[in-house]
Amino acid sequence: MNPIYLDHAATTPVHPDVMEAMLPFYTAYFGNPSSTHSFGRATRTALNRFRDAMAKSLGCLPGELIYTSGGTESNNMAIFGIIHANNNGKKHIITTEIEHHAVLHPCERLEDLGYEVTYLPVGPTGLIQVEDVESAIRPDTALISIMYVNNEIGTIQPIVEVGRLAQSRKIPFHVDAVQALGKLPLNLHDLPVDLLSLSAHKIYGPNGVGALYVSKNTKLVPHVHGGAQERKRRAGTENVAAIAGFAKAIEMVLPMTDALYEQAAELRQYMITSLDQQLGRDQFTINGHAEQQVPHILNISFPGVSTETLLMNLDLADVAAASGSACTSGSLEVSHVLQAMKLPENVTASAVRFSFGMGNSKDQIETAAQKIATIIKRLRTN
Repeated sequence: MNPIYLDHAATTPVHPDVMEAMLPFYTAYFGNPSSTHSFGRATRTALNRFRDAMAKSLGCLPGELIYTSGGTESNNMAIFGIIHANNNGKKHIITTEIEHHAVLHPCERLEDLGYEVTYLPVGPTGLIQVEDVESAIRPDTALISIMYVNNEIGTIQPIVEVGRLAQSRKIPFHVDAVQALGKLPLNLHDLPVDLLSLSAHKIYGPNGVGALYVSKNTKLVPHVHGGAQERKRRAGTENVAAIAGFAKAIEMVLPMTDALYEQAAELRQYMITSLDQQLGRDQFTINGHAEQQVPHILNISFPGVSTETLLMNLDLADVAAASGSACTSGSLEVSHVLQAMKLPENVTASAVRFSFGMGNSKDQIETAAQKIATIIKRLRTN
């Protein structure tokens, strides 16, 4: 039996079509796109073509996309870029307690520099309240940054409502949409957002490449210096091969969004039903919102069994899962997301995230559920 990969929220395998799209830019089209000779011009033409295609798919202008090294850089660029562009003395930021650390850590750094950050609370389902956002707004609020989809529990935040509120108050609004891309319909000009972060490796593209959408009327100060690339907003030679892969992944995945959603919903329900049959519904808890959630993420707690012990046993049984964000799960600390939801300790200490992708099948889910149930029963007996 091949290992079963249920950690697609951490990263996805590069699709063969994506790999094929990338290969020419390691061999035939290797020129630096900033060079003026024919090799550089050929690569620059391709780079412009990829940007145009991605912008069309995402519903924005080509000039509104900045290529980055991934979601983390995009989030940092958005937060620091907006704050440094602000020259009117505003030093207050609004975010949530359950953001990815790629947002929380920049905010903590700004606190060290004298800024004030309001961390909005969430309820037991991980959902913020728009009223809390409105109450947190101050005359000196410089930025609101809220993720679209939580990477640990899959809860979908009310981005449209928050965005309209931010627009009415003329406050820049940043959205981390790394887990939303390819999971929810995304048309940037229909969303009331000023900045939005994306990453390729969550949608069967390569690691190490992402993008930041910056609306044409949003002023952003670059925080990487040393060149005029990306319209002088992000210095450094573009990773054209990776961008080719990102563009191909966008072209491939976005038209499949509805179909992938339905597939993930079916697999999610099949996992829940299988565990119910194997263990009993009272033997596990599903974390997150029952309705406002993306189906590719399923966060489950098995009270009485520690997360670390369960993950180790799952790995030995050839089932790959996670405790939460891959950027921090190596430390196996209790999830800050589940803690913010104020769940009981036996729930937060036993939570595991399963995340589904296009390579998963019902047979895999049934096998995984059987292995999970066997491990849980054995560990609880011991």
